[in-house]
Order: sequence, then C-alpha cells, then structure tokens
Amino acid sequence: CPMARNAPAQQKEGNLPLGNKMFKKIWENEKLKPFLQFIKFGLVGVSNTLLSYLLYIGFLRLLRGLAWKQDYILANVSAFTISIFWSFYWNNKYVFKKAEGSRRNLWKALGKCFLSYGFTGYILENVLSFLWIEQLGISKYAAPLLNLVFTVPANFFLNKLWAFRETKK
Repeated sequence: CPMARNAPAQQKEGNLPLGNKMFKKIWENEKLKPFLQFIKFGLVGVSNTLLSYLLYIGFLRLLRGLAWKQDYILANVSAFTISIFWSFYWNNKYVFKKAEGSRRNLWKALGKCFLSYGFTGYILENVLSFLWIEQLGISKYAAPLLNLVFTVPANFFLNKLWAFRETKK
C-alpha cells in the first residue's frame, strides 16, 4: 500500500498529518492564546476540583465522629489547602509557562497563588457554602460544586493577571 510506505517517511521528515497541522496551527495562534490558556486552566481546574472534592469527602468522613455542625468548614479548608499545591504545580508547568526571556520568582508566585485561592477558597467558598447550606438548605455535598460557578472565573483572572504575571529580565 503506497500510503503505508509514505507514513514513516512523513514522520522522519517532521511532516505532520493534516489534522495535526491544523491543531498545531490553532494551538500556536497568538490571538487564541488567552482562550486556550483558559481551556488549559479549566483542565487543571477539573483535576484540582476532583482532588479537592475527594479530599473534602474524606475529611467529612474523618470528622464524622465530632459533634460539630460546621464540620464542612474544616473539611473545606483542609482539602482546599492541599489542592492549592496541586494547582500551583500544574498551572506553573502547563498553563502559565514562563516565556523565554522572562523570569518568575516561584516562591513569590506560590504566595500570590495562595492569596488568590485564599480569597476564593477560604473566604468566598465558605461564605457561599454557609449561604447554600445554612440559609437555602442545599446539601453540604453539593455546595462545593455550586461554588465553582463563581470561583473558577475569579481564580483564572487572579492567577493570570497577578500570581503568574511575568517580568522581563
């Protein structure tokens, strides 16, 4: 088959099949960079949310023996703190990659990341959770998922424009 014989030659020459060329052209388009960055942030966010939610459930189960009605707050704070490290690692490595010729102080970026997520995770999420759970009667298992509507966009802009902002060398 002539196609089969040409396939390895294409790979050796560095040519990509048409679909991959189109994908690469879209992926490297500077005009689409903010949108694609938001998509990557969303993918990291999905993994972060899954991790945080599983930790939240785990902490709720650990705290079940305590006779404390607001166990969801301690569970949320604990799960969220751990998930911030996860998010920082992947956002730094995958979403907000340092451009060539620029610099980023990782400790400073981590501190800003904690402050960004601190606002949305510790303050906004707990205020919203209190509203959903105590005032509106929504399940404490569903409240963190509802909070995402408010916290994801806020986190993206805080991280993009502040925590991972680059400076020129």
